Amino acid sequence: MCGIVGYTGAKAADEIIIEGLRRLEYRGYDSAGIATLCDGRIEIRRAQGKLRNLEKILAEKPVAGCCGIGHTRWATHGRPSEINAHPHRSDGLVLVHNGIIENYLDIKAFLTQEGFAFSSETDTEILAHLVSFHYRSAPRLEEAVRQALREVRGSYAIAVISEREPGTLVAARLGSPLIAGQGKGEYFVASDIPAILSQTREMVFLEDGEMAVFTPAEMTFFTLTGEPLSKEVKTITWSLQLAEKGGYKHFMLKEIFEQPRAASDTLTGRITEKGCIALDGIGKNQALFDGLEKICIVACGTSWHAGLVGKYFIEKYCRIPVEIDIASEFRYRSPIIDDRTLALFISQSGETADTLAALRGARRQGGRIVSICNAVDSSIARESDGVIYTHAGPEIGVASTKAFTTQLISLFLLALDIAVRCGRLTILECASLSDELLKIPRLIEETLKLDSEVQAIARDYKDARDFLYLGRGNQFPIALEGALKLKEISYIHAEGYPAGEMKHGPIALIDEQMPVVIVATHNEIFEKTLSNMEEVKARGGRIIAITDGYDPELEKKADAVLVVPAAHDDFLPVLTVIPLQLLAYHVAVLKGTDVDQPRNLAKSVTVE
Repeated sequence: MCGIVGYTGAKAADEIIIEGLRRLEYRGYDSAGIATLCDGRIEIRRAQGKLRNLEKILAEKPVAGCCGIGHTRWATHGRPSEINAHPHRSDGLVLVHNGIIENYLDIKAFLTQEGFAFSSETDTEILAHLVSFHYRSAPRLEEAVRQALREVRGSYAIAVISEREPGTLVAARLGSPLIAGQGKGEYFVASDIPAILSQTREMVFLEDGEMAVFTPAEMTFFTLTGEPLSKEVKTITWSLQLAEKGGYKHFMLKEIFEQPRAASDTLTGRITEKGCIALDGIGKNQALFDGLEKICIVACGTSWHAGLVGKYFIEKYCRIPVEIDIASEFRYRSPIIDDRTLALFISQSGETADTLAALRGARRQGGRIVSICNAVDSSIARESDGVIYTHAGPEIGVASTKAFTTQLISLFLLALDIAVRCGRLTILECASLSDELLKIPRLIEETLKLDSEVQAIARDYKDARDFLYLGRGNQFPIALEGALKLKEISYIHAEGYPAGEMKHGPIALIDEQMPVVIVATHNEIFEKTLSNMEEVKARGGRIIAITDGYDPELEKKADAVLVVPAAHDDFLPVLTVIPLQLLAYHVAVLKGTDVDQPRNLAKSVTVE
């Protein structure tokens, strides 16, 4: 979602901040701004739209100084505009903020009585004025921030600088990620690792309710009550080059083609020579699984689709009932969780606000907490009893691809581990399935050879206004995921449905203008899916079929057929989703949309 970068040291702050904001463009934003302190005065530059608009302003009206903060905003309170862009000023301080201040109206009413005037529609300006109000009596900026945050309800990651304390930068977090970076005589703060990875690999991850105070001489950490903290500095090992395009036109295409490597990395070291599952982050923690009576899978968006596939697999092999919820619904439906429930949370970023809040709710009810995520040391990972990292590497494109396929593989591994621990699978049975799973990276590579065929299909269907995606069994979630990818990046309306449910409503939409994408793999329900294709064809619908082998009947019914390699039926979703990713990508490119940063979307959704 929104991005934060801050710096204090001896170098030009504007150059470091702008580079950092550029590294955060993948998160999605609609305006950008920067503030630096030079010769005792803070200068602010802001612009609506892309970062290049801000850079044009800076070329005409540059800023100077060795201490500053910058921000990319995704609108929550107030429309996208220059006046609503961050940083926000109040007297001699400026502030940037990710998150939402829930009691901002009450605070605004109080501040209005105290004589503060408001120029924007944002909750962030209110927070800036609240810090300024306390700074009237507080001896130091950090104390003013601390007092202000005690009055705030909601989520935030903030960074603040002041003309009264040149070189000092104060940052704090609650429910929104924030990272501190350590250099030689310089310090950094950011909302995500890539923003500052070119400057330093030595980083500290702030926890909720923690504050950092930076000067060019040191960085110190405190609780919001003022107690000093000792924080571990961690070294980031992955390369910034992993976040570069590497010759591909878009990050999304690069990440689609990285899936063989990502799948292999997710499997590496997790299947023993005997075919047993060895999950780092879970280890020998048998207590997580003893007496297990129920599994709740909780996620949002693409991760929820992965969880749906996982439900089919877990129930088949573990014989444990599985509930699956969208995180924002799980939080408010009074779920029944107890100490015999495994609550499994899936999040690419590990910072998804609704998923994190749902995790904390499950924790309060005594659930056993396991997570699947891609971001090491993210909030969800840190608050789990066990964690499975997907090892997808940085995913820059907003529309998730390799994170999804590695989540599927992680779910398969976890399910096999549970099945053996609970006595539902023998070691030999697990080894047989593991052998099939180990073939997946190579089969993904084979599947990617469909790219040119998919591109040709995209040219035929790029002008369609609506798409329908259908699938049965474990391919139903893939239909949902395919529809989501298309609507996310091409802005074409698309719906995913269980194929058998089509005649209970969606069939009314089918005509010669409606492309229907049907995932029809050769399993026990293949013939039923063929019957659904007949129903579509009888109404003039144009059919794009995804299958796992040549079939003359399917060839007769479909207008286009994409054949993925044959694989074990339970693992086929990892392959069938790839042509759908490519279809969405190529349609979006042909329509000229912003593939990597689609409108209104953000990579990491850190607000409700």
